[in-house]
Parts: sequence; structure tokens; C-alpha cells
Amino acid sequence: MTRRILLHAAAAAVMFVGLCRFWPAQAQTEPRNSDVSHGAVIAAQGTAAGAPACAQCHAFNGVSDGSGAFPRIAGQSAYYLAKQMRDFASGVRDNAVMSPVAKALSPDDIADVTAYYATVNAPYLPLATADPTLIKRGEELAKEGSAARQIPGCDNCHGPGGSGEPPAIPYLAGQYASYIALELRMWRRGFRKSSLEVMAPIAKQLDDQQVAAVAAFYQQVRASKRPASQ
Repeated sequence: MTRRILLHAAAAAVMFVGLCRFWPAQAQTEPRNSDVSHGAVIAAQGTAAGAPACAQCHAFNGVSDGSGAFPRIAGQSAYYLAKQMRDFASGVRDNAVMSPVAKALSPDDIADVTAYYATVNAPYLPLATADPTLIKRGEELAKEGSAARQIPGCDNCHGPGGSGEPPAIPYLAGQYASYIALELRMWRRGFRKSSLEVMAPIAKQLDDQQVAAVAAFYQQVRASKRPASQ
């Protein structure tokens, strides 16, 4: 009887040790919740590791400066923003400004700051109105595409009025025309390699006038609903 009790006690001890080893490992696999407050600090102040404040280029509210040199990121999906940061860090998107910034941010930093910008609901800056004829041509491309050039309507992927299809597809509504045009030219020339299989073939079918038209259209669109901040 004593021997049986000792064997049961030993088995229980082994099981306990096994559970103790399992529980920490299980805890480590649980997803981390993004810290929006920490993300706001990164946006305003940067990080001790050397990443500059995002607000220097994108403004604290994510509207940037309206020049189009830097995109509007307020309310953009956190998933999409985080993927772009990882692409900058890995070289899939090569940018002299953003690549060093992305490399200076930890995965948690990226999760936090993108979660912050995804929650921001910011106003649109007043901008000069483009030529109405150009905007009309851009609207046709956005909604219908061009059968002659085998271009699908942009709204097919980017949602009605360019409102976005979160989490993976960004909004274009209210995005700066010069930024949209620049990125389309980057895809057309093979310099941007993210979404290569989708965007590059489309961009290569667009001529300069069509690029300008669709960019001008989306700049002046105000989506009826903002994309979900996920």
C-alpha cells in the first residue's frame, strides 16, 4: 500500500511539473492587445531607440500636410498600416524616409502606433479643386474602369467611393492626389513591390492622364463611412 501511494505521488508530481512547463508557453502564445496610448506617444515623440515622431510628417492626427508628399493615414486600417511598416522594414517597399523609421520600430511599437492612427477621426484639409473634366474622367475610371485598356474599376477592390475594404485594402477617399499618382507610377515602373500581383498590372495599363484623373477624383471624395479600425 505504501509503495502504491508513493507511485501515485510521484506521478502527480511529474504531471504538475509538466503543467508548470506548459502554462507559461501557452501564455506566451496569447495575442498581445495593442496599446493605443503608447502608440500616441510614439506618434508624438518617437521612441528611445531612435525612431522619430510620426507627427513630423503625418501630423499627430494623421492628416499630414496636404502636399501629398506624405499620405493621409488617419482612420486607415491598423492591419494595412502595420503591413506597410513591415514592408518598409523588409525592403518590399523601399523608401528613403520610411524604411529607416520602420527598422527602428519594434513589432510592438508598430502594432501600437498603427492602432493609434486607426482610431483617429480627423478633418480633411482644404485643398484646391482640380479641373472638373479631369475629375469626371477619374470618376469613370474609379467606378467603371476602362474596357479598352482592360482596367477594372478601382472601386471593385477599394470599396464604393474608395471607402476601403478593411482590413487589407486601404481607403482612397480623401487621399492626396499627388500621393496616389506617385504610388501608381512606382508600381508602373516596378519600384513598389507590395501588392505586386494586383496593382502593378493595373498601373501599367494607366497612362499619365488616367493616373492624374483617378488621383484627382479620389482626393475630392468624402466617403460616407470610414473603414473599420482593425
